[in-house]
Amino acid sequence: MSEYQYYEFQAIDRPLDEADQAALKKLSSRANITSRSFTNEYHWGDFRGSPRKLMERWFDLHLYVANWGTRTFMVRLPKQTLDESRLGEFVSEVDEVEVFGSGENVIVAITFDSENSGYSYGYADGDGWLDLLAPLRDDLLAGDLRLFYILWLTAVERDFLPDGRKEPLPGLGPLSAPLKEFADFIGVDRDLVQAAAESPAVSDSGADSADASRKVIESIPEDEKSALLLRLVNGDTHVAAELRRRIRAALDASLRRSGLNRRTVSEIRNGRLAARKAREAEAARRKEEDRLRKAQEAARAQRARLDSMKRRGTRVWNEVEREIEYKNASSYDRAVQLLLDLGALAGETGGEVDFARRIESIRDRHEGKRAFINRLDAHRIGLG
Repeated sequence: MSEYQYYEFQAIDRPLDEADQAALKKLSSRANITSRSFTNEYHWGDFRGSPRKLMERWFDLHLYVANWGTRTFMVRLPKQTLDESRLGEFVSEVDEVEVFGSGENVIVAITFDSENSGYSYGYADGDGWLDLLAPLRDDLLAGDLRLFYILWLTAVERDFLPDGRKEPLPGLGPLSAPLKEFADFIGVDRDLVQAAAESPAVSDSGADSADASRKVIESIPEDEKSALLLRLVNGDTHVAAELRRRIRAALDASLRRSGLNRRTVSEIRNGRLAARKAREAEAARRKEEDRLRKAQEAARAQRARLDSMKRRGTRVWNEVEREIEYKNASSYDRAVQLLLDLGALAGETGGEVDFARRIESIRDRHEGKRAFINRLDAHRIGLG
């Protein structure tokens, strides 16, 4: 297996100017560099730059994949958008997460390896992954911390947390497509994620959300509303996220006041077992449906072959002899299929005795063709 490493960076808040792109070109002449991205893959050698430094200086998102199992996802956020004091509740037992400041920003770096996650990532193509995960940055800007909940689940999966520990949010649902992709990317057990998603992180009721949005907006002082509008007019891309963050905080507070209990690690593990049983039952149901469908299709196909045989009469036996005389594997297989259909037809028409006599003759005349005789034996044709 050859070496494979994939690096991708994306600039969201500020595009790269010509000087930025020229500086990046010095790090890798083979990279695909645009005003919004830097992408390169290696099958030998290594990237000369430091992903951490590139994130600090230029980029808002980074993804790295190596075929030996290492995978990294980094997100850069304005410091005021992430309450770092809450993160300990999520990731205090997750060594694969590092959060560090960089000027006015904070960077979340997540790195998993196959050997420390129990996840065999194998040889992978990194292309496309970052586009799938990119919406998670918007979620974080809006105060959605469910990415960290999924990281918390890795500690649950590895038995790092006591049974009585409460979940850091009242649930994980509704599970978005980017969150599902992130769970797959780091390799957390899917049944565990499904169990966590059985309860909502915030109210997913449209009425509740609309009511919270109205109340939050109405509560903003007029001078602050004017400042927000001015920022919006001046191109501040974080205004909408800031408002969503306030609305989510209001919904979170409403859930807390409602007395909704957070589940324990033990309850979530039990939910994983239930989710696994449900998934296995569904898989078994689909497998049985597929088996029945294929059996019906095979029966219809055989019916068509038998009807054709009735019309062709004894000429079918001549076809069997011709196939046997070709003396190759595919012709032997065709001969055996014809004999199987002839046997079924004999059972329908009462011709079992004649069929047995003909098979005995075929076995006697072709006993030296061991590959053919072995096929007859495998299907018990002429063996009673």
